[in-house]
Amino acid sequence: MKALVLKEYNLFVWEDVPAPRTGDDDVLIKVEACAVCGSDVHGMTGSTGRRIPPIIMGHEAAGIIAACGKHVRDYAPGDRVTFDSTVYCNTCENCRAGRVNLCDDRRVLGVSCGDYRMDGAFAEYVAVPQHILYPISDAITFIQAAMVEPLAVAYHGVTRAPVKEGGCVAVIGAGTIGMLAVQVLRSMGVGTIIAVDIAPQRRAFALRHGADYAVDSADADAVERILALTPGREGVDACYDAAGVDATLNLGLKAVKKGGHMVLIGNLAAKMDFPLQWVVTREVSLYGSCACAGEYPACLDLIAAGKLDIDALISKVAPMSEGNRWIHAVHEGREGLSKIVLVP
Repeated sequence: MKALVLKEYNLFVWEDVPAPRTGDDDVLIKVEACAVCGSDVHGMTGSTGRRIPPIIMGHEAAGIIAACGKHVRDYAPGDRVTFDSTVYCNTCENCRAGRVNLCDDRRVLGVSCGDYRMDGAFAEYVAVPQHILYPISDAITFIQAAMVEPLAVAYHGVTRAPVKEGGCVAVIGAGTIGMLAVQVLRSMGVGTIIAVDIAPQRRAFALRHGADYAVDSADADAVERILALTPGREGVDACYDAAGVDATLNLGLKAVKKGGHMVLIGNLAAKMDFPLQWVVTREVSLYGSCACAGEYPACLDLIAAGKLDIDALISKVAPMSEGNRWIHAVHEGREGLSKIVLVP
């Protein structure tokens, strides 16, 4: 089969590779679409240490089952499916409790790090265990289904804190995850949504797709502007940081009301300068949010019902054979590209 292989940092090659091996509990999927995650873009450069070449990346995908292992009972060749990016054991304490994102033996498709290596879906075929599969209806295209993984990440992050119908929230970082969070919050009936981003085009996009207000995070009075949009200038009920750097964490904490909630979804920075006394004296609740944990069905329902505009977030659909060109274009910020989907 053909696959887009990261041969060395900053170089993808579309080449012949052996077809993936499938075990008795696995399915072989003919990939129809695979979206490029921001972690793939950063992994290409070697900055994360989680995409050590050679590796086939890609974990946001959908396709058609081509073959099933002998123990597979609920699926058959020809079924349209998508799948979780996390390959979890399904037997450890966390998995049994439904916290599959915290599996003790967690692996991620398309990741090669010091602990494990697992090829992903930037290829004509990918093999995955049956327990991470989700069927997709004919109402959802393969391109849309490839976006379910980031949507599930956003959905998981949004629901980590209590979602108050009619309340007031802020989302910092209007990239893919942030914008999906905005749309999920809107679908849940949140009253006021404030999008915060440094880029004017992202702020404008947020206003067109679910946000009520947009604030420039680079403004010296950004916190004051957010507070002015909240009832009684007390602060937002919850803030979702989809970026994850010192500036966004501190801005978000200053914008949250006393007794409010701060959800940390993005993690661009490994360590941060943390305003401990501010959090303690205002009793702000902090929530970490890692990947997703069973939110796929709810997300697929939202797409099928037309409650989210997934297509608006996709800036380019391109042949997977041209992946090297297009992933570099995203990394360099060329052609206004943000989210791209590759098709074998």
